[in-house]
Amino acid sequence: MPAPGKYPDELRERAVREVRSTGRPVAHVARDLGIHKEALRSWVRQAEVDAGERDDRLTTVERDELKELRKEVAELRRANEILKAASVFFAQEIDRPRTRPSR
Repeated sequence: MPAPGKYPDELRERAVREVRSTGRPVAHVARDLGIHKEALRSWVRQAEVDAGERDDRLTTVERDELKELRKEVAELRRANEILKAASVFFAQEIDRPRTRPSR
């Protein structure tokens, strides 16, 4: 069975809620809802982290913040490289002897 793309958020929430509220095994709930059991297991773990029941992973908020910070760092590094190249270029321009154009 090929892996589906992304599961809808409503299905994720429903599946996690069912596992957590009923105490049924993840594999049974996954089979009933047509979800891969490891995907559901991961969602349940993340829900436990977000609820403060586990501390072995980053919360969803922390993951989103980390993603944004990594993006910002990449942008700043690119800008820094551009500024370095510009400063080298302008330093070379300053060091060149200026000559008057001959007429």
